[in-house]
Order: sequence, then structure tokens, then C-alpha cells
Amino acid sequence: MNGAESLVHTLLANGVDTCFTNPGTSEMHFVAALDHIAGMRSVLVLQEGVATGAADGYYRMACKPASTLLHLGPGLANGLSNLHNAKKAGSGVVNIIGEHASTHIELDAPLTSDIEGIARPVSHWVHSSKSAADVGKDAVSAIQAAMVAPGQIASLILPSDTAWNGGGVAQEAAEMPAPAPFDAAQLETAATALGGEETLLLLGGRALTENNLKIAGQIAAKIGCKLLSEWSNARLERGAGRVFVNRVPYPIDIALKVLEPFKRIVLVGARAPIGFFAYPDKPAILTRDGAQITTLAHSSADLTAALEALRDATGAEDTAPAHVVEASMPDRPTGPINLDTLAAVIARAIPEQAIVVDESVTTGRAFSPATKGAPAHTWLNNCGGSIGYAMPAAIGAAIACPDRKVMCMSGDGSAMYTVQSLWTMARENLDITVLIFANRSYQILRGELTNVGVGNPGPRAIDMLSLDRPALDWVQMARSMGVEAQRVETCEALEAALEDGLTGGGPNLIEITL
Repeated sequence: MNGAESLVHTLLANGVDTCFTNPGTSEMHFVAALDHIAGMRSVLVLQEGVATGAADGYYRMACKPASTLLHLGPGLANGLSNLHNAKKAGSGVVNIIGEHASTHIELDAPLTSDIEGIARPVSHWVHSSKSAADVGKDAVSAIQAAMVAPGQIASLILPSDTAWNGGGVAQEAAEMPAPAPFDAAQLETAATALGGEETLLLLGGRALTENNLKIAGQIAAKIGCKLLSEWSNARLERGAGRVFVNRVPYPIDIALKVLEPFKRIVLVGARAPIGFFAYPDKPAILTRDGAQITTLAHSSADLTAALEALRDATGAEDTAPAHVVEASMPDRPTGPINLDTLAAVIARAIPEQAIVVDESVTTGRAFSPATKGAPAHTWLNNCGGSIGYAMPAAIGAAIACPDRKVMCMSGDGSAMYTVQSLWTMARENLDITVLIFANRSYQILRGELTNVGVGNPGPRAIDMLSLDRPALDWVQMARSMGVEAQRVETCEALEAALEDGLTGGGPNLIEITL
């Protein structure tokens, strides 16, 4: 058994059975092992950012890591943007990164680079295998690192001679780490701090499962505290029959207004709210001066145990939860599409148990209230802010949950970063409906000009934020990569297109002109 074969056997024995790949020469022995060892689903992507983003989406839905296969330092570098997003989301990913043979590195061949140095900023764990005999043990360590709650990025570097040399030893299933305990010493403080409309229970991470939201709803009903979630959530269970929580708004002025009433805030799986960016003459900390903030549980802790203990400490165990949403649907809009009618059409279209992958940025700010009464569904946000996340994450989510419909929403500028995703959707025949909001600009940045004090931008500034000359044609791009596509300009056309797309079994794209 060579090192590559021991790696595949070890990954499979420890539950890693999906690999998003973009291989090169240094990884050919791993490719050969994937070919003749049954059990690994290998998904080819055309750019490494698609591989890392797909692994992010896969972990959020499967609650176990996938692996990526990346070619040397440049391949890893192409995937850094979505590894950043995965790290911020708390997603577990096992990167397998090819490296030159040990005898070749000293020759400084054209693709030689400091792979460990490239990997460290976006990884919690980085290691280079030294011999074929070490690969299996190193793989177990990588998987265990990826499974540290809520999930971590592990980067295993595989020199090609450790892959082709004999002496590999496959490892059996190993024990995976349990979540850390919550801070029980803060339980009494947290329970005492909450109570009344001037107090807030702020949730993040796995505090946003359906069961944990129910517990939070019981606490809110018993003692009258408010509930919010972070702006960006790796996975939020929403819809009819579930406890609804609003998110801390993204726009800084609105966020400051929403958070200003709260004198006491308890954090479960969330961080204290801060702004996405620094702005002249605006605070970076979004809570009111002097607010008492108590951290009961970080995102790495057992958040279910923390919420259960807080429920018991507040005497809410027999209380019916507050904020449970009843099924509701907006009226059917007609005519030209605007941001409000768009939100209504989408709310009416979300299927039961759908997965909604949201990178709509400016276009999507009206979606949350409009969709809260839709059939029960899962909502995934971009947690790292690096654009080009949605379509790759939708690939991973669709592979993790092939029995669920996936609706992927992205602005046209964001989607161009990982447009290659469409090819993989078609190749794998994934059940994904992609909505492209074509406003022909980086619309969010036009608002940011104002936020940073540029009140009257000139034509050259506006030109740098515009996506015209030429306008992007998403219908042609999608069709060229095997994805059915159409363009719509009215609510009636969008409703019909969504009906067609969401009842079909393969990928489709709808370009929405705004």
C-alpha cells in the first residue's frame, strides 16, 4: 500500500467520503487511489475557490467534513477566499494539498512555494507528511482537527513521494473531539442579567438549530428578553412552526439603533456585535456605552447544554416558546420587479425543507421579514464577507442533502468570482436553482462610498463600481456550461421560472433584471 492509498482508506474509515478536486501532476497518485478504492465521491471543479466553497457548504449541511484536493501552493492560493469564509463560518474542511517530492523542492522548480506559509492564515491545523508511513496517522489528526467544534480548517500537505512510496498504513476510525463545556461559572450571571425588554439573548453558530431556537423561545417567553442572531449565520433554521429571530442589521446606522436599547446582553455562540468595517466618526462597537455583556458560551462550546441550563436557571422549562411563526404568504405581486416584490415572489416559492444559500447582499435585505412564514427551510449566509461564496456553497449543500431543493441567490458581481460553479452543477446534475440579481454593478459599494464620507462620487469612481460595457449575459454563460437558463423582468415571469426550476431535478439559472 502506498501513502496515497493509505490516505484514502483512512479518510473513508473516518467518515470523509466526499472530495472536491482540482488536481495536478503532484496529486496523480492520490487521483489513482480515488479511482480504484471504492467509497469516495470525487467532484471535479474548474477552480479551487469552488472546491473550498463547496466543502464549506457541505459541512454546514452534513455536519462532517469533506476533503478538497488542491494542486501545490498556487492551487491552494486560488482557494483561500472561500477557506476564509469557511473558517469564519466554523466549517470543518480537510484540505489535501499536493507538494513536490522532497528531492525536487531543493531545485526550486517553477511551482515551488511555501505551502505551509500560504495555508496558515486560513487554517487551524497545518502539517506536511514526512513519509508514506506517516500519511494515515497524519490524516486522522487532520480529521480530528477539522471536527473540533464548531468546525476547523485542517490542511494536510502531501509531497508526491510520500504518496507514491510504499509503506502506507491505513488507520481505522478514531475518536472525534466533543464540544467544549460552556462557562458554567457565568450561568447565574447570565440568568440574572436577562429579563425585560432592555435585555438581549444574542445567538450564533449551533444555537440556531430548530431545537435550540425553541429553547431560546422558551426563555424569551418566560422572562421577556429579546432575541437576535448575528448578521451572518452559518446555518439558521427558519419558517413556519419555528421560532423566528431577526438578525443584527448589516448597515451600521440601523444596527446601532436596533442595539441601543439593550443594557444587558448574554451571548450564546455569538460574538459581541461589531461593525463590518470602520467608518469615519462612527463607532466600531455596536452596543450602547456601558452595556453589560456576558458570554455564557463561545461557538466552540456545547451550545445545546448552555441553552438548556439557561432555560432551567430561568424557570422556563415548562413554558411555551415565544415567536413561533405561523404559516403565511405575501400576496402575489405583479408587474415590474423591485426589491419588495422580489422578496414576495421568493417567499411564495420556497419549498418545504429547502436550503437557501444567500449572497444577495444589498438586494436581499428585505428577504428576512418576507420569508419568515414560508415553509420550514434552512438559510445559509456568507460569514466571512469574501464574495464568490454562494454558488460553490450551494454545490456542497446539494451534495450533502440530495433529497432537498437548493435555492442559491447571488448578485451578478459576486457570482462572477466563481462562475465555474455552473459547470460542476451541470456535470453532477445537482438540484439547484440559481437566482442572479443583475443590477449591473457592485451596488453595495455605492452605498459604502456614502458611509465612508464620499458624498458626491464622480464618474470615474462610479465607473469602477459598474458592471456594464459590456453587460454580463448570464443566460449565455449558464447555457455554455450546460445549465438551463432564462432572463426575467416581471414578477409573473419570475414566478413561472421559479415554478419550472424548483420542480425540475437538475440545475437551472434565472437572471433577474433589476
